[in-house]
Amino acid sequence: MRQGQLMTAQLRKSTSALDLAEKERSLRSHQWFKLICGASYHHLPFLRNLAVIYTLAGVDCIDMAADIAVVRSVEVGVRQALQINPHLAPPLLMISINDGEDPHFRKAQFDQHNCPVTCPQPCRKVCPTHAITSEGVQADLCYGCGRCLPVCPSGIITTYDQVYAIASLTNIRVPALEIHTQPHRYAEFAELWQKLQPLLPHLDLVSISCGDGEQLEAYLRYLLDIMQDTPPVLIWQTDGRPMSGDIGAGATQSALKLAEKVLQFHLPKGFVQLAGGTNHTTADKARAMGIQPHGYAYGSYARSLVADLLEQAGDRPIESDRHLLNQALERAQSLLKTVKLNVGGGSL
Repeated sequence: MRQGQLMTAQLRKSTSALDLAEKERSLRSHQWFKLICGASYHHLPFLRNLAVIYTLAGVDCIDMAADIAVVRSVEVGVRQALQINPHLAPPLLMISINDGEDPHFRKAQFDQHNCPVTCPQPCRKVCPTHAITSEGVQADLCYGCGRCLPVCPSGIITTYDQVYAIASLTNIRVPALEIHTQPHRYAEFAELWQKLQPLLPHLDLVSISCGDGEQLEAYLRYLLDIMQDTPPVLIWQTDGRPMSGDIGAGATQSALKLAEKVLQFHLPKGFVQLAGGTNHTTADKARAMGIQPHGYAYGSYARSLVADLLEQAGDRPIESDRHLLNQALERAQSLLKTVKLNVGGGSL
């Protein structure tokens, strides 16, 4: 086995076997922090450097696209962070899949030849990852937020689904899996869960990400009945306002309300983690409202917090510029400190 393969195997072993109890402690103490890389985000150098920064900051989990190239890039970033600080506990690595149409699993597209030369292209101004150019949409940079759709004067921007084959998941083998669903997909979820049976023995954690809707409690209890042989840890991710945390402080209200609603269901199993609109204000607002989720997931906001620094790094490893790395780490730690009590600080 080559050195890189050996290090990857060690990372997976240490993440799933040695540190699961610590991750559960984070959940039970309401200090779980998950980084969302994006279920359809594929910019590999950015993701590699993002993993370096947030692993050094002390995240519990990194959630990413169910794409082997993405997973390998994140693994490289985590390994590098552990080399910089060997005392860190490695984050739990998670991939996301879906049981039907979902905004997290799409990409924008348009034919640049149909764009009028006089168009001011407001789509470029609202795109958080600068995925839109004069030549169309750079697919690896698009993560499906949809902000370009309503502002296109010509209405030529459409979306297409980013599909991950269940069979391909056997080649990835990370210890955690997230399933995105909606409160009406009874048959779809049951079919997907059946297909996942060969993978379940290899998982330590399953997360169910679900938005609000009619009969939400009945649906979640149905899922519990379906998932008789769930892995040791189960998380209910309440997806308030997907991919909106970087829009403004008020975007967090939907996330808080949905988390409060699900907590009041008192489901017999599973931790509640809120997402969808999370930012620097979320944890403080939750405490002020008396809401006690077990964890928080940060996606677009966490990425935007360090995006300018990662863009400066470009394709270079961010640790090659210690000044950039320390700037990015300081920003990431400032976000973790809103959730976690014992977050380090200072330069490396």
